[in-house]
Amino acid sequence: MKIHVPLARRFPFAAIAALLLLHSFARAQTTQSSTPRKIDRPLSLLVLGDSISWGQGLKDEHKAWYLVKSWLQQNTGREVRERIEAHSGAVIGTQNQSEPPAFSDLDGELSRAYPTIHGQLDHALKMYADPATVDLVIVDGCINDLDSRRLLNAANTPDGIRELAQAKCGAPVEALLTRITNVFSNAHVVVTGYYPILSEKSANDFFIRALAKRFYSPEVGAPKIKDKILHARLIAISREWYHTSDQMLSAAARKVDAQLQAKGSHQRVLFADPAFTPEQSFAANHSRLWGFDASALRKLLVVFTLGRVQLRANDERRSQRDELCKAILPPALAESPEQKMIREDRLLRCRLAAVGHPNRKGAAMYADAIGNLLKPLLANSGWIKDASTATTAITPQR
Repeated sequence: MKIHVPLARRFPFAAIAALLLLHSFARAQTTQSSTPRKIDRPLSLLVLGDSISWGQGLKDEHKAWYLVKSWLQQNTGREVRERIEAHSGAVIGTQNQSEPPAFSDLDGELSRAYPTIHGQLDHALKMYADPATVDLVIVDGCINDLDSRRLLNAANTPDGIRELAQAKCGAPVEALLTRITNVFSNAHVVVTGYYPILSEKSANDFFIRALAKRFYSPEVGAPKIKDKILHARLIAISREWYHTSDQMLSAAARKVDAQLQAKGSHQRVLFADPAFTPEQSFAANHSRLWGFDASALRKLLVVFTLGRVQLRANDERRSQRDELCKAILPPALAESPEQKMIREDRLLRCRLAAVGHPNRKGAAMYADAIGNLLKPLLANSGWIKDASTATTAITPQR
């Protein structure tokens, strides 16, 4: 049975309820407006450098800079907006250097010297309304100034590579870091190192020996050397490059950082070494570098047919890069045999450009090295509000 309450008796209850609801809403509005929530601006990440910073052969979501971006977003609760100026083949260059503009819009997978890293910096400055809002710069460079092909030519010596690494990875990098810290006055700067391409753990099978001979360019009249000596020289060259380049890059970072601290700046310049082991070098059992996608039989055919059977890289962007390479290296009209040979050699180098670069696991090692440097800085730099917030690992445990 329903109980009917007269309208006159129901109204006071409804009125009281409405007044209470209105009062609660007004208090909530007053409290909320009196303590407005602070909304942090997005963090700004700038990536400069060569194919290592770019992430040769990797999809964006597997590149070191992207892993760092994701980790920062997770640990700061703030959006990270990146600008990627790095590209394959970049040399350091100099400030105010005149550069051809035609290369600026090419895909970063395509190796070319321009824009130089100084040129990348010039372009980035045009994109920022206020350079002081850049929070983090990741940068590398100097291997292309030395010319990475020297590291694959057993005619070179460890002493010669040491001298080149000292010249190319020392003063030019110091000048670059000084400029970066001057124009991005509030940014932390992380300089990344390189790695030994070949080691004593790298395979020394028929195919690798054939590749070593392919890059061997001795002086005219130089005596032939045995395969075993050829392999040993390449390992020694690679080891010297890794140690000397790391020494020079880390010294440059420390020197520029010390100069900033002497001026009372909060600026920090840090060196990140991914610390590749010999087992993680090219063609080793636990390699962290892209290699070739080919069976043993195919590799033999490549050697015996003098390249008519082509090798393929095993990276994630090989199909896209193949198309890019063919687009920029089309056959010329009435192409001579010599022109065709040169074009096909360039085309092969373009297609295989990712070989010897960090693969997904290698990129994760770079990201871990960067993240380990950034962890102590998160609270001090103001990147997060709560200094007690625990930071997670930058990449999953492997």
